[in-house]
Amino acid sequence: MILMQETPITRGLVVRFLTVSIFIILSIAGIIFSGYMFIEANSTYTFALACAFLALSLFAGFFNTYASISYFRSYYYDRYIERITAHLKPLKRMPSVAVAMAVFNEDAKLVEKNMLRLKQLDYRKDRLRFYLLDDSSNKETVKELSGFCSKNGIEFLHRDRRDGYKAGALNNMMKSCKEEFIAVIDADEYLVNDRFLKDLLPYFDDKKLAYIQTEKRASRGSFFSDAVDLFDAFFFKFIQPHRALNNTAIFAGSCGVIRRSSLEEIGGFPEYVIEDTFFSLESDLHNFKSLYVPKVYALGKPMNNYSSLVKQQWRYNYGDTQFIKYFMRRSAESRKMSPWSAIDYYGHGFGLNYLSIVLIMFTVLSVFVSFSTIPFAHMTIKQVFNATYISRYIEIFGGAAFVLSIIAPVILTKVYFGSVRKGFMIFVLNFALAVSRAKAAWAAILGKDPIWRPVRVSPGSKHSLIYAMANTKMEMALAGSLLSLGFISLITSNVAGWIWLSTYGVLYLFATVLLYKYG
Repeated sequence: MILMQETPITRGLVVRFLTVSIFIILSIAGIIFSGYMFIEANSTYTFALACAFLALSLFAGFFNTYASISYFRSYYYDRYIERITAHLKPLKRMPSVAVAMAVFNEDAKLVEKNMLRLKQLDYRKDRLRFYLLDDSSNKETVKELSGFCSKNGIEFLHRDRRDGYKAGALNNMMKSCKEEFIAVIDADEYLVNDRFLKDLLPYFDDKKLAYIQTEKRASRGSFFSDAVDLFDAFFFKFIQPHRALNNTAIFAGSCGVIRRSSLEEIGGFPEYVIEDTFFSLESDLHNFKSLYVPKVYALGKPMNNYSSLVKQQWRYNYGDTQFIKYFMRRSAESRKMSPWSAIDYYGHGFGLNYLSIVLIMFTVLSVFVSFSTIPFAHMTIKQVFNATYISRYIEIFGGAAFVLSIIAPVILTKVYFGSVRKGFMIFVLNFALAVSRAKAAWAAILGKDPIWRPVRVSPGSKHSLIYAMANTKMEMALAGSLLSLGFISLITSNVAGWIWLSTYGVLYLFATVLLYKYG
């Protein structure tokens, strides 16, 4: 773990310190509330609820604390990378580079535009070789891309079977390419800075450096796509810098450069749906270094529809669940890494599961708590506004701590990106995506399909209410159950339970609303 250097107190540092303090206090409040539940427990049922709430509060507390530390330490990363950059030496020679783009049934015109832009890289042309790795099953797409590559001096490698997904395509390329470095760019990414290679390759003067990852962002689009872009930006703004300080920067699949010899020593890309995370771990276990450069060199296509986001998050959570199993299998080797590195990998693997499965578990637990004998669950409106019951305000605060901690994106989005609306959208997305993420984790455990496939109800129905309802049946069932139980709480004068359960019901219902609105 890199020690923090002494630095003048700035407004940014104060903001981070205050934000971290708030969310650590909220995490502690959840644990304190668990203690209150133990005190009030008067049966096996309420004692079991207290144990479950404590377990979830501790799990949430770990992730909130980890995220807070990541957020705080990321403040120091700019100076860290500046010190490294200041000692870079100009390239004595131009190493050979393979520029690879993997595609699978992508829009051929988009691929061609982005590949032609890559050919304008500011680098010696005789030291570059371009590869289009095509796993498309659409014959027309294959034919068009093959002809395009033939005309433009691009190596076209097609596979009829998509074994190993993107990792399989990259490993297949390794059989024929001999270049010293591999630059990976996604099909939807458009180069905006042609100094990509000239800027990054000097860092590889460090012979132990296996790869460099740069910041990934999307082009501006609709309100929804811009909110999704910020949804991902938190990882690159706060988590990646923290991880890079621990030498655990994640290779994010594209907008990065890899040393070929390091990749060969690792044994190629592990063939999983999120090959980048597995590759990053293997690089670390082989004692290589990694680096994150917080600079944007290419912009991805805006994600304008909700279906695409669900598909992406399904793949991420499926892969992260696989990764946890993989990491545990490699426990003997992983014990050699520092405790901070191990925490980084556990945090990454459990991250989306924390935002989905634990959130759903907490929701279910809230139902049982609301209908228990715990005193705060039976407060009436008169009692809520009666000073005599002021002590119970603390109890309610403790019970809401877990939920309040998830509102962090709202605060951070306002502070760093100047938008409360987008921050609220990010907050809502965590609930809207919770069920699909949990289903992806379960699919990974059972070894089922890693791809989310929406229910097709009728042609041209992607933006219809029927399509939205057909693809969010579980979310609607959960929301309906919570709203019904909330109503029962209300008619039995359980106001706290009504507010709690009804709020959850509305939040989960956003899955249907967003799919209907954005398709």
